[in-house]
Amino acid sequence: MALSGNICVCVFGVLLCLFSGVLSGFSSVTEQQTVSLDGKWSLSNSNGSVSLPAEVPGCVHSALQQQGFIQDPYFRFNDASYRWIAFDNWTYTTTFPGSAYLRARQKVVLVFDGVDTVASIWLNGISVGKTDNMFRRYDFPVRDVLKDGDNELKVSLLSPVLYASERRTAHSAYRVPPECPPDVQKGECHVNFIRKEQSSFSWDWGPSFPTMGLWKGVRLEAFDVLQLIQVSSVPLFNSSVSQWTVQVELLVDVVQTTNGQITLSMPQLDSEQTFQTQFLPGKTKTSFTLHINTSTQVKLWWPNGHGEQPFYQLAVRGFQDGFLVLNTEAKVYFRTVELVQEPVVGSPGLSFYFRINGKPIFLKGSNWIPAHSFQDQVTPAVLRNLLQSAVDANMNAVRVWGGGVYEQDLFYSICDEMGIMVWQDFMFACALYPTEDDFIQTVREEVIQQVQCLKSHPSIIIWSGNNENEAALATDWFSIPASQRPVYLKDYVTLYVNNIRAIVQQEDQSRPFLVSSPTNGAESEQEGWVAANPYDPLYGDTHFYSYTLDCWDWRTFPRTRFASEYGFQSWPSFSTLQPVSVKEDWSYDSDFTSHRQHHEDGNRQMLQQAALHFNLPNSTVPKKRFTDTLYITQVMQAQCVKAQTEFYRRSQTEIIEGKGHTMGALYWQLNDIWQAPSWSSIEFGGKWKMLHYFAQNFFAAVLPVGFEDDDTLLIYAVSDLSHDLKLKAVVTVYSWTDLDPVCTLKSDPLLVPGGSAVVIYKQPVAALLAGCRRCTRLTCLLTFHLEDSGGQRGPTNHHFLCSPKDAEGLQRPNITAKVQKDEAGYSVTLRSSSVAPFVWLDVGNVPGRFSSNGFLMVSTNKTVSFTAWRPTSVAELSRSLTVTSLRDVY
Repeated sequence: MALSGNICVCVFGVLLCLFSGVLSGFSSVTEQQTVSLDGKWSLSNSNGSVSLPAEVPGCVHSALQQQGFIQDPYFRFNDASYRWIAFDNWTYTTTFPGSAYLRARQKVVLVFDGVDTVASIWLNGISVGKTDNMFRRYDFPVRDVLKDGDNELKVSLLSPVLYASERRTAHSAYRVPPECPPDVQKGECHVNFIRKEQSSFSWDWGPSFPTMGLWKGVRLEAFDVLQLIQVSSVPLFNSSVSQWTVQVELLVDVVQTTNGQITLSMPQLDSEQTFQTQFLPGKTKTSFTLHINTSTQVKLWWPNGHGEQPFYQLAVRGFQDGFLVLNTEAKVYFRTVELVQEPVVGSPGLSFYFRINGKPIFLKGSNWIPAHSFQDQVTPAVLRNLLQSAVDANMNAVRVWGGGVYEQDLFYSICDEMGIMVWQDFMFACALYPTEDDFIQTVREEVIQQVQCLKSHPSIIIWSGNNENEAALATDWFSIPASQRPVYLKDYVTLYVNNIRAIVQQEDQSRPFLVSSPTNGAESEQEGWVAANPYDPLYGDTHFYSYTLDCWDWRTFPRTRFASEYGFQSWPSFSTLQPVSVKEDWSYDSDFTSHRQHHEDGNRQMLQQAALHFNLPNSTVPKKRFTDTLYITQVMQAQCVKAQTEFYRRSQTEIIEGKGHTMGALYWQLNDIWQAPSWSSIEFGGKWKMLHYFAQNFFAAVLPVGFEDDDTLLIYAVSDLSHDLKLKAVVTVYSWTDLDPVCTLKSDPLLVPGGSAVVIYKQPVAALLAGCRRCTRLTCLLTFHLEDSGGQRGPTNHHFLCSPKDAEGLQRPNITAKVQKDEAGYSVTLRSSSVAPFVWLDVGNVPGRFSSNGFLMVSTNKTVSFTAWRPTSVAELSRSLTVTSLRDVY
């Protein structure tokens, strides 16, 4: 995105331009020029046997596919077939015209916003620099190397797999585990020795595609006086004087000492200040503080569900001798964030929750992984669809997980707009890391750049140093002998505390920093940064997974202060798998389904968990049995994550045996990187799994949660609202055989304060059933909802009194469906002959979303709407639609 004659920097989702020429009545002291080198390059491998055109930004795999050298890398077993690509070295080449005009500038810089990963840069046959970090911007002075006429630029990339292996071999003093991923992941080794996307060498939900390429833009920037690299604006609130200030930092590259004036203004807040400044030669960072006029009312940025997301425009103008030399704008959002870790009444340990603008907020959301193995294929539409899906499921937070990438600026800008809070990991995950000087140095530059680039975003509420590395050390994942532990503990503190934490605290005083996740937070710090048990539910955040314990039993879950990872796997739907498979793959025990599963024993675990409560599919038609099995894994996943999330939400205002005050539930994971089994609630391509439809309800602002304790049914009213409600529970009892309710019970209204969870119904199940007559645990089920004087508040929930596999009277519902067109899109009207749990509508490869899905049908008729993401018709939808309920699969 380059405008010749203007210097442009994408910061905070806004194009910042340093204008040349005449502007606002001032003359520019000089002209700046940006020449984009994006577009068509050529690409070749080490021996020249492969040579082809390639797009920049892009990567080798994408280029090979676009030019027909390889098939879809995601098709069947191609991740294994195409391993050779990452073992070769590749060279990108382009030519561009030089000019005397360009060379006449005082300084010309060659800028790479992202090189993946280890490269030598050559211009006109002269080496101008090297790269070794995917997460850094690199720039090299090239004025003296440029020539008139054609200039040839070459970027020679080394095999990341061989480079990582060589770095490991060179590190001979002691091993830095893990050496390799588990065999089931079919991945490459020593990814912790290279600063690139850690999951690109494989993960338990993703393929091994160690990418290479120019994954972000390339350009020349020419200037005579100064060049703007980065603008950041961080609002800070001084509570003692009740005043906002905005800390503005300009990162500039200056040719020679320059004296001038900087004017900062926010007209909407009637605030403007001018500063005399001096820019010294080289890259310098200069900070200015704009005091916001105290007589103006500042509108605050709030998370989704708690308020609006207003912003203000900040104008930054620079003058030298009356000439305009700098002119740019940025969005500023005002909000405060605190991570509260303090004693809890009636409990040992410490609290762990976020206050936004002084208000405690329960974080509801999920974890974000890279949306594609090839980052050039993550389009704005993909990002917007996934993040809109998060908001539409009532989420207010995502955790950008530390084994992927720092997301593109647009990702954070969308989160700002939508009110999605971001827990931002630094890119270290599930491994120990070397601490040689060159490794530490490139990491330091990476962290400085990323914090400077991202700190203007209000959506980011916390930095976290790594994913699970404190836990790896504390619980000895890598079988380190006791005598060697001090070496690894020292390395851990060196990397995350002495370097990353120190940099973050210097660069950004506006938000908290955690060294790891999970962690005991302040308690881990007291224990020398690695706690004896980082999973302690009395402190910090926890990650918890159990695939063998019964997920319907809430007693199996830790009553933690904050749940930042938990989840269960499921398979995606058949329409997602079909394009990357063939007929022989369509069974649950095929080579394909085994190859696609990267979590040890995962396929069996899913069925084992499902079999605790459901009859497994038993159709004699192979394809139907396969699709039914995909369905039952999604039913299991949805019901399991629902049970766990509801447990966390009802635990927010109570302490039991010292545990509780849970203030966050971020399940693993939101999205998928390819078409495979995983913990995601959204399939690759954007289709919602049953879990995501369930999330719409279990993350609702007002929610009834029902469960049993000692054969007593309890119903909690959970409210995220800022105001109090007076609510009663309404419980409806149904027989599995009949759509007419057996009886309805109501509680007395109770006060439910905003931001709390309160028991509003309590009755022994035996007494409840006796009062309803004609009912036993095996023959009946419950639905329940909340009401105030104005009617129903929040969704209707369900509680099964027995496992559905033991239900007496559950029949095939023989559901019929009619598709119609209406003003809003399409509607599907269903008609059922009996109670039908987990009714699932699927329109195959027609992309879109239903208003509700996976639901319990306890009425004869139900209408849901369908929003299509491409043109379709009643005929196509009617032809594509399948309706499955639990009793249809056995």
